[in-house]
Amino acid sequence: MTLITVITIFILAVFVGLEIITKVPPILHTPLMSATNAIHGVILVGALIVLAHAHSPAAIVLGMIAVVFATLNVVGGFVVTDRMLEMFKRRPDHSEKKND
Repeated sequence: MTLITVITIFILAVFVGLEIITKVPPILHTPLMSATNAIHGVILVGALIVLAHAHSPAAIVLGMIAVVFATLNVVGGFVVTDRMLEMFKRRPDHSEKKND
């Protein structure tokens, strides 16, 4: 593939991703993030494989960008899932201490 083809695919993927994400209602962001965390892991592995086969400096730079963004997605997914699960934990009842 030529450099122009790779850059075109990258730019189209960015625009399609932004268009899809902006259409998701805010109430669905957390469940969507936690449910697709495995997909982000697959994307990270794919980005690493592509980076391993890159030969030109531009392909290496784009591969590194893909790895960084995929890593941010995986880490962000775990952080959001952890925060979501924290909301469902019971908090210690402090009202009993006030009555003593």
